[in-house]
Amino acid sequence: MKRLIAALLMSMVASSAFAVSRYEVSNVTCETVQALLRTEGEVILVYRSRGILGLPIYDRYVDSQKNCNADEVVRGAGVPTSDKDYCPVRKCVESQIFKSR
Repeated sequence: MKRLIAALLMSMVASSAFAVSRYEVSNVTCETVQALLRTEGEVILVYRSRGILGLPIYDRYVDSQKNCNADEVVRGAGVPTSDKDYCPVRKCVESQIFKSR
């Protein structure tokens, strides 16, 4: 029974992860990245690290606060694209407002 519950939980987590589109942004323009965010609302962007042996870096980026969880706020970020070293995008980060000290 425990295995069945664990399998169901894992499948639920996996299915929600596949709902967000994933794009490699090294070969697209900044305008294309921003259009993807406007169209889809949230995407996972993948690009190569410039400092650590070209390892792939990925994160979830959003078009606005509405795509963040209740305990998150939207913050500016940037990703490298084919035409810019810093393409401005947004991502959700954990809010510090309600954290106890």
